[in-house]
Amino acid sequence: MKTMKTQRGMTLTSFLMVLAVVGFILYIGMKLFPMYSEYYAVRTAMKSLAKEQGVNAMEPGRVQELFFRRLDISYSENVKPANVKFERVSGGWNMKVNYEVRRPLIGNLDVVGKFDTQQEMIASGAQ
Repeated sequence: MKTMKTQRGMTLTSFLMVLAVVGFILYIGMKLFPMYSEYYAVRTAMKSLAKEQGVNAMEPGRVQELFFRRLDISYSENVKPANVKFERVSGGWNMKVNYEVRRPLIGNLDVVGKFDTQQEMIASGAQ
């Protein structure tokens, strides 16, 4: 008697569908990664600025200037001076950065990232 062997594996159509889904996920990742990379640079610049000696006694304009110098190193292009706010707190400043990034995705669809972070610039250093 002859036994029939069944074939196993993916068909060409299912392989192309899996490839399309993986490609789409990679495409979205390529759009999102720069946004989150820039947010990480903003957080890093704020934390390093908070550790700087005497930052709590500086004027907000000077703190903002030092902040943007640190961002220039990271090639940040979405954070503008209007996005940076300062509040007086006991012992220094509370720096808030609130900005939005919009990237085109497909056709008339965009990916929007809203980022909001804050850091205290006080005498005891970063928190």
